[in-house]
Amino acid sequence: MNNSENNPSWLFEITPKNNFFSLNFKEIWQYRDLLFLFVKRDVITVYKQTVLGPLWYLIQPLFTSVTFTIIFNNVAGIKTGGIPPFLFNLAGITVWNYFTACLTGTSDTFKANASIFGKVYFPRIITPLSIVISNLIKFGIQFLIFIAFYIYHYIVGYDLVLNGYLVFFPVLIAIMGILGLGLGMLISSMVTKYRDFSHLIGFGIQLLMYLSAVMYPMQLLKQKLPKLGWLVEYNPLAYIIETSRYMLLNVGNVSVMGLIYTFIVTVILFFIGLLIFNKTEKSFIDTV
Repeated sequence: MNNSENNPSWLFEITPKNNFFSLNFKEIWQYRDLLFLFVKRDVITVYKQTVLGPLWYLIQPLFTSVTFTIIFNNVAGIKTGGIPPFLFNLAGITVWNYFTACLTGTSDTFKANASIFGKVYFPRIITPLSIVISNLIKFGIQFLIFIAFYIYHYIVGYDLVLNGYLVFFPVLIAIMGILGLGLGMLISSMVTKYRDFSHLIGFGIQLLMYLSAVMYPMQLLKQKLPKLGWLVEYNPLAYIIETSRYMLLNVGNVSVMGLIYTFIVTVILFFIGLLIFNKTEKSFIDTV
């Protein structure tokens, strides 16, 4: 006899998923306290026993921006359309860091949480979701640093103009997070069987950064290396980075078709990642 019939006071019943595309928002809401605990864990414990603590959130983008400014702008002579090179690089790196943090964090979901998944039930999707949300907090901290340097460069006399499309910037970041979540779930499911992928992630992200127009305008690569321009044109991340700089610094161009393409690719990758994630969670404990 069904236990739920004998215990009508139960709030809900745990049953196997029948749909690979299952994304039960009601169940996620019921476990919202656990989601918030995971977010707190991700934000606090990472730097809890470090000397500089949360300052690491700021050090990495600042040093990377300085390095890119020296190498790509001062040495290679890449122009930034009148925008201070440091600010140009900081804008791209700040947005890029959110994607990489989401991707690297979610790509290790099954392996890193195998001990928890094997003992107690909760919607497994909560774990990668918590990573995306916690990284949003880290992104907010880094974005405040960008704002501080933006104000500084404005005060010292640079001609910086806010773009009217800036109101859509949160939408752009949400797309970036969903894209990182989808790819992360896909990779996490593959890592459970093929451990080699965990070693390739770091290298792949570094390579992808150079193909995502993080440190140069998209148009520049098309002009300098026309035969390789398609590598950037078919990269949805490049359109996000380019559009974010346009919104933040009013430099570069916005491709409407490129953004539509980015949105379509993001949705497809998210649902593919969710399908494989839901399928893997049924049997991953035997392979991890």
